[in-house]
Amino acid sequence: MSRDARPLVLIGLGDSAVYREEVLGSIAARHPVICVDGEVPAWARPYLAHTIEADLSDTAAVTAAVSDYARAHPVSGVLAYMEHHVQTAAVAAQLLGLPGSSPQSMAACRDKAVSRRLLAAHQVPSARSVQASTAESAVAHADLMGYPVVVKPRSMAGSAGVVRADTAAAVREAFEPASSASVMDLHRYGPAGVLVEEYLPGPEISVETAVLGPGRVRILAVTRKLPAPAGTTQEYGHLVDARDPLIHDPDLIQVIEGAVAAHDIRLGVLCIEVRLTPDGGPRIVEVNGRLGGDLLPVLVRRALGIDLAQVAADLATGVPPRLQPVLQRAAAIEFAYPHRSGTLQHLSVRPGREQVPGLERLLLTRTPGAHVSAPPHATLNDRLAHWVVLGATADECRTRLAQAAGLIDAQITHHAHVPACTT
Repeated sequence: MSRDARPLVLIGLGDSAVYREEVLGSIAARHPVICVDGEVPAWARPYLAHTIEADLSDTAAVTAAVSDYARAHPVSGVLAYMEHHVQTAAVAAQLLGLPGSSPQSMAACRDKAVSRRLLAAHQVPSARSVQASTAESAVAHADLMGYPVVVKPRSMAGSAGVVRADTAAAVREAFEPASSASVMDLHRYGPAGVLVEEYLPGPEISVETAVLGPGRVRILAVTRKLPAPAGTTQEYGHLVDARDPLIHDPDLIQVIEGAVAAHDIRLGVLCIEVRLTPDGGPRIVEVNGRLGGDLLPVLVRRALGIDLAQVAADLATGVPPRLQPVLQRAAAIEFAYPHRSGTLQHLSVRPGREQVPGLERLLLTRTPGAHVSAPPHATLNDRLAHWVVLGATADECRTRLAQAAGLIDAQITHHAHVPACTT
């Protein structure tokens, strides 16, 4: 794809090259990138045309800095790929008269209480949800709703603080962690609070969605979440199949279009989480006003040849994006979590990775000596490793994921360390 010479302002880089570098590289291959951040990590510098220093937790400071820069230099769009900054990016784009959805739409995506109210008002299938101010009120709401329920933070991500509760005692125990949980400092960027929600049975998917303008919604890919052990809400992996029939499923399309309309999202790439319930069909779990995390853009690019990061950048700058799949295969990622909480004594890859066909990457993400927590207390920071495989079919990917899992050698010494969710 040829490079567009018009610069794009990117708000927030993220600390981790593991999860962000390929996305940033895709954007930089298409547009010169002007980043706004408090500090630029070394891995990101080769992809940047210019940097603007600002405190990302201060929306007024960020928008002022971007406006000052834009007065002297041409800027064609504003984008954020991190959950933290989607509303700030929308504010800046609106201020500069550039393409994007409204700040109110992105604020609704960041606030799960508001999102649930919008979905209910527009009769989009979702989960019943009530905000609880105390543990006792959470129990009262759960008693009325019926068990099991889900207790979750109002504005978090990465499954931080999300707990399935089957009893009143479990709701009471889950309330404090849900009210204080954080990951990637997200507690600084959204409203506090705890929600008690109806538990939705069935497999969970995410729907990678492009909004090309008002009322113009297109499903680009469907991501199947790998099964997780009972009692945990952490993500254990994802699988994208270019031939997934759900991409063209009319019921799913209707629900996705309804969710987009309910939030009045008019432009951008979204990651919309959905439960495929056995009785009620697809129901919305969350609407994320950004690219999916966990390397989902990498999986979509490997499976379908659609570059979600470039699609998002093109939409933000008014450039017609390329949405047509050019590949017809499958790609998957799996994460290794500790089998028990303790001190990581040893972590390595056993010989034999060359015997796993389609293994594109296998990366260790913790170092010996670290305290790690096993599910259900694990967070994103406790992942020991991840691996990505390619295959002609979804079943071929599942086989290769299992083969790669056998290469991980982890030894953990048990102790009584109690982990904190806040990072």
